[in-house]
Amino acid sequence: AGYNPFVSHMSYLGGMYGAPPVGAFTFQHSQMPEQEVVYLFIPTQAVGAIIGKKGQHIKQLARFAGASIKIAPAEGPDVTERMVVITGPPEAQFKAQGRIFGKLKEENFFNPKEEVKLEAHIKVPSSAAGRVIGKGGKTVNELQNLTSAEVIVPRDQIPDENNEVIVKIIGHFFASQTAQRKIREIVQQVKQQEQKQQQGAATSHRSK
Repeated sequence: AGYNPFVSHMSYLGGMYGAPPVGAFTFQHSQMPEQEVVYLFIPTQAVGAIIGKKGQHIKQLARFAGASIKIAPAEGPDVTERMVVITGPPEAQFKAQGRIFGKLKEENFFNPKEEVKLEAHIKVPSSAAGRVIGKGGKTVNELQNLTSAEVIVPRDQIPDENNEVIVKIIGHFFASQTAQRKIREIVQQVKQQEQKQQQGAATSHRSK
């Protein structure tokens, strides 16, 4: 059975976010959970609150979540957002992002009546980008309807040195988490299919 983080972390998040359906997030424990990288954008004025006095808050957050959390340098003097780079397995991503959304709400960086919505970027292999979009944008539309997050795969991206492209996800905490998990699932399916094809090609090559 998968691990359901809501049981233990709901007490922290429950006050801020309505409880989602139980079992919405299950993390499979494999031998080595896959390290994921998420780029989360926060308001520039919130950086101090996330770092904390002498870096105490960000250190506690990293320990609590079991993730590496780094704030990228500002790209210029007038930027309105800063990028937080979170590296860790799915469970750590859930905890770290949940605490950051919670902290922004707690410190009133958002209007008390509005939900905290942030933009997150994840990288996917360029070979999987088409599957995330779907035929005529079908999959992306389904993802948006299902999660209520905005999911954007910018067109005409040049893949990076790892042959990956960016998917942007904009939404409140649970919407963003659900979209991230669904996109990772699609990527996993694409990778498994590619592995099968490679194995098939190797077998047919040997049998000649």
